[in-house]
Amino acid sequence: MNPNDSGVSPGVVSASETERGVVPRVHILLPFWGDPDQLFAAVQSVLDQSDEHWRLTVLDDAYPDSRVAAYFARIEDPRVEYQRHPQNIGITENFRRAAELASEPLCAIFGSDDILRPDYVRTVREIARRSPGATIIQPAVEVIDGEGRPHLPLADRVKQRVLAPRARHGVAALSAEALATSLLQGNWLYWPSLVFRTDILKQHDFPDGLPIILDLALLVDIAFDGGQLVYAPGEPVFEYRRHAASLSQRALVDGSRFRDERRFYRSIADRAGRMGWRRARAAARLRLFSRLHALTFLPAALASRSRAGIVSTLAHVFAV
Repeated sequence: MNPNDSGVSPGVVSASETERGVVPRVHILLPFWGDPDQLFAAVQSVLDQSDEHWRLTVLDDAYPDSRVAAYFARIEDPRVEYQRHPQNIGITENFRRAAELASEPLCAIFGSDDILRPDYVRTVREIARRSPGATIIQPAVEVIDGEGRPHLPLADRVKQRVLAPRARHGVAALSAEALATSLLQGNWLYWPSLVFRTDILKQHDFPDGLPIILDLALLVDIAFDGGQLVYAPGEPVFEYRRHAASLSQRALVDGSRFRDERRFYRSIADRAGRMGWRRARAAARLRLFSRLHALTFLPAALASRSRAGIVSTLAHVFAV
């Protein structure tokens, strides 16, 4: 499939395609480093989509397993592209590479251990059609555990039942300060499930030095530029895998996780203050749910016996 046969420039929504009744295709970018078997399941979930208007680009960050390249060599679907980096470039650079390569009007940076349900592409394209002003689309998500079973730990119950906005007529829309304030109160979004207007995503960069919250930092940056999020709860079309062991858990032990978060929230509070966004500034200064989230990590920090992890977690909970 030719990525440009829609008649639009790559990565650009032309004079609002949605307003002209043209529903944009979705470019799914998949940065990979992890379990090959979960990657293969993720890719199969893309191949199984009920709506054929998608492209998939997999960015293998030099994962040391020959099965990965062999798997993609067997796929004959021209919509699937596999790229392997000569050497490991890390999560932030791989995400940047994904954004650079996005070449359809809509794009998603998919998780290599997550699953698209068959109607994901159809659903997000329909949301885009109905909401032409949307910069970001959050479809409904079900959380699963490492074995693929439905799983709703405390953090996700808070995300879905406390932090997520209430939807009227099937959707909720937040933009600019309202969006920034909502995310700074607590990040209730599921990054790998999000669909972006590609031209807007390309205007923003993933920050260095924030590997755990690089998604939140970019989303808040889009909000500060006036971006609009459309949230469509309902029947889940995405399965988000919640692991017990993860990069964020390792960052907890060495103390970097919450140290990075405090630095981020302080900088955002200053930025909101300069813009006169008082609600966003207050939310960044208070960072209530970020503090409460840190409190849930305290037992793990204590069990690790890592002084850096314990001190950093306590500082995040109690420091102003």
